[in-house]
Amino acid sequence: MFGFLNIYKPKGITSHDVVAILRRLTKIKQIGHTGTLDPFAEGVLPICIGKATRLIEYLADDKEYLATVQFGAATTTYDLEGDVTQCFDKKITRQEIEDALKDFQGEISQLPPIYSAIKVKGKKLYEYARKGEEVEIQPRKVTIEKIKLKNFDEQKQTAEILIACSKGTYIRSIAHDLGQNMNCGGHLIKLIRTKAGKFTVGNSVSLDEINVSKELIDPIQMLDLPKIELSTAEYEKILHGQQIENNSKCVDFVILIYNNSISAIGTANKNKITVKKVFVQ
Repeated sequence: MFGFLNIYKPKGITSHDVVAILRRLTKIKQIGHTGTLDPFAEGVLPICIGKATRLIEYLADDKEYLATVQFGAATTTYDLEGDVTQCFDKKITRQEIEDALKDFQGEISQLPPIYSAIKVKGKKLYEYARKGEEVEIQPRKVTIEKIKLKNFDEQKQTAEILIACSKGTYIRSIAHDLGQNMNCGGHLIKLIRTKAGKFTVGNSVSLDEINVSKELIDPIQMLDLPKIELSTAEYEKILHGQQIENNSKCVDFVILIYNNSISAIGTANKNKITVKKVFVQ
């Protein structure tokens, strides 16, 4: 098998659990996912089957989430699984949230949660946190393409916020920082990933309903790279790692196609295409 699956990960299991389930179903060891979802989160989890794992780096990595934030309290983990660190009596309005969200639009500097898997000095941040050890966390630049309030329950003080963002954005940090900025506290209580690159929630399939061979997606559909059709002579050359002439206007990464299947990923300059990865049909 060679291709992608658009899996809807349910809450309560890890992304690695999804991979393990699919390995048992398919009897294929070479399976991977393109980006971890926290156990309490749900939604789109792109899965690569077989040699398609070698294509992960070429997939678009923008993300979209529907985040539910509870205002009135901050927690250690910035979500519902942590211990409460602060409680607030302040009640906020829809307009206050909409005004505060403007500060998160565009490129922002974000501090990752202490309960995250980012490594500092060879140790994951959550390992420091669990031992009560202090560690300096460096802010990271991330890009928020869109952030919009979808629903607000003023009585419960909960908000549904749609966030389109770059890879590496911590939605938990946005929930926490939003609460801090409004002086009311906030933490994430629900998270749905609605989009990952070209994989969307509307086209996802649950593990309970999965028929792997039926749901397997041709990588050509999901890779947003220029595509070049190969002649038989060119195909023979790339199988031996040889350069071919660049008769297109393409530069940078390209998909080389033969018999309607991906044969290779190459890099193109004005004159030549150099093969980077070959996929034998």
